[in-house]
Amino acid sequence: MVVGAESREETLAVNEQIRAVMAQLPAVESLPPAATRRARYEGGGIFGPPEFLPQARWEEWDGVRVRVLAPDTPVGTYLHLHGGGWTLGAADLQDPLLWQLVEATGLAVASVEYRLAPEHPFPAGRDDCIAAARYLPRSGLPAPYLIGGESAGAHLSVLTLLEVDGFAAANLVYGAYDLSGTPSRRRYRDTLVLTDESMEWFTANFLPGLDAEARRAPEISPLYADLAGVPPALFTVGTADPLLDDSRFLAAAWPNACELRVYDSAAHGFNAFPLAIARDANAAQARFLSRALAAAA
Repeated sequence: MVVGAESREETLAVNEQIRAVMAQLPAVESLPPAATRRARYEGGGIFGPPEFLPQARWEEWDGVRVRVLAPDTPVGTYLHLHGGGWTLGAADLQDPLLWQLVEATGLAVASVEYRLAPEHPFPAGRDDCIAAARYLPRSGLPAPYLIGGESAGAHLSVLTLLEVDGFAAANLVYGAYDLSGTPSRRRYRDTLVLTDESMEWFTANFLPGLDAEARRAPEISPLYADLAGVPPALFTVGTADPLLDDSRFLAAAWPNACELRVYDSAAHGFNAFPLAIARDANAAQARFLSRALAAAA
């Protein structure tokens, strides 16, 4: 399903604004990761300054920090894994978006502060996500449990599902599922949010020293894994995203019920921008999780 054609003009205009901002920024691969992480907290980059909500709280689950946003009486729990190429990002950099999800669904959201590359390459970040998932029944947050994330977080969500049972649904937003590179990734030569150089840098940080064949190992690239037992899933991606084929291919291989929503002209990370298609995508994700809650109940 390709949606959002009616908003193409707005989407293309914002894409041009993103390219213009990107042209003024140093290439992410030219800076130490710590410098880019610091800049994001200071409001640098294309996503603007973060907002930290007072109702959010930090918890520690078996040595893994988790940021929890919850209504007074949550109806279930969404384990969220943030994006950032396994190198950037943090659990507290999307409080407003996660709070919108709380308000739309009644879920508690627990966002995992997993270890980042290159300081902690694979499998460190994956192992933190698995540890948090296994801790959920002891967290005091209610079932049903759902899981999801964006970009690297969607990838880590699937790797977690391969190791931990008990999730009612997966919300997988423009993830990378073949780290050797799908055709859309290999063809990409744009500067819209991601570049060819930045994607290779992110992957090399996460998987140092591994060639393309080694990157296809099923414990790394879930497109090659045995997906038996995975729950229903929603895949969300844009036609201007270099990871378009990752979502298309994994959705085609998904053995349980799934929905693939492809957004016309949408870039990687589009649902974090002030766009009509972003509002549509975020609302569709909330509806999907609410349906999964009802089915689990």
